[in-house]
Amino acid sequence: MNVRLACLRVLQQIVQQGQNLDNALDGILPQLDQVRDQALLQHLCYGVIRWYPQLDFLLGQLLHKPLKKKDADLRLLLLLGLYQLRFSRIPAHAAVGETVAVTQSLNKAWARGMVNAVLRNYQRQQAELDIKLEQDAPARTAHPAWLLTHLQQAWPDQWEAIVEANNTQAPMSLRVNRRLGTRDDYIKRLAAAGLEARAAAHGDSGVILAEPCPVDRLPGFAEGQIAVQDVAAQLAAPLLDPQPGDRILDACAAPGGKTAHLLEQQPAVQELVALDIDSRRLERIAQNLSRLNLQATRLVGDAARPDDWWDGQLFDRILLDAPCSATGVIRRHPDIKLHRRQRDIPALCATQHAMLLALWNLLKPGGTLLYATCSILPEENRQQVEHFLAAVDNARHVALPTGWGHAQSAGQQILPGEDDMDGFYYARLVKTS
Repeated sequence: MNVRLACLRVLQQIVQQGQNLDNALDGILPQLDQVRDQALLQHLCYGVIRWYPQLDFLLGQLLHKPLKKKDADLRLLLLLGLYQLRFSRIPAHAAVGETVAVTQSLNKAWARGMVNAVLRNYQRQQAELDIKLEQDAPARTAHPAWLLTHLQQAWPDQWEAIVEANNTQAPMSLRVNRRLGTRDDYIKRLAAAGLEARAAAHGDSGVILAEPCPVDRLPGFAEGQIAVQDVAAQLAAPLLDPQPGDRILDACAAPGGKTAHLLEQQPAVQELVALDIDSRRLERIAQNLSRLNLQATRLVGDAARPDDWWDGQLFDRILLDAPCSATGVIRRHPDIKLHRRQRDIPALCATQHAMLLALWNLLKPGGTLLYATCSILPEENRQQVEHFLAAVDNARHVALPTGWGHAQSAGQQILPGEDDMDGFYYARLVKTS
């Protein structure tokens, strides 16, 4: 399959069918034989989706009239062409020529001239279009209007840095299994393999690669010496601070990165229960734990409805990595810009509150619950915890270590890109007697 045609097929799944970017890519990548073509496909797909709001604005300026619904594929093809001309290092003649050629594969040879004309007009009118772009904030920042407004209200001094971080590629971060070796030793192993890396600014296990690479190039990956995990997510295990003999619940556990880290940090727990509502996602936990030679009790269930799965034994510690808007990980999952809607937030907040109330009843007196999201919206984080504290009379908020993120009235917020971390929120709650 031609790379541009493959990219178009991925974009159709994301934009027209609501598929997420990673899953759509997984289905198309094997159809390309060359590693170089696979890398180009990933670059193009991530790029078009990351800059989609801006590219869509530019296309609206270039088209004399909207395309018909049956030609939605041509609209996506034009966005792909504009991305190559505006953001990639692909020579302009190749970008235009290869994009125009896809019309033949679509059995729409009649559109060849139209696609060529739109892309050539962009090249001629770019300076004028850039002036118009500056006057439209959602298009200029490549963020949907509702999200941009939220960011400006919640983070008036940081929203521009957040937007910039969201529009850049996230680094590839690793977690070293300290049961099998030190971080410093592993960085030396990477150097010996020709891979440049450095220690993360926070935690004692994080490594950040200078350039992403396939996991099969990472020394010790198959043997469980390392796992791929963002540094902000690596803070969860030490913040929960598991102790020997603890019974721990990791709610909403898939794909299992935090589950594994908890077991690596404290092998002497009595039991760790990994819970997820999706049986297919639970299988991913099993695969990850198997590679790392770790074991946990895996349960399918809804964290908001423990009567369906709980055995009646209380937990010493609970990690609730709650379902959220994922607005802190847009740089890794740019399709969030397309799929998330403002109307989703109230429902997510209701789910988070229901989970907090339900799981609180499963915690021993004196036990700790760590509430976490990969959101940067206050209503899912600080306000959510404040609402919970007002609703129960046996919960106490415990301040987190300083040195990272932004301290809130309840919990601590990391913003995207800070110290090369994703946007994450943590709040530690202790159950009083």
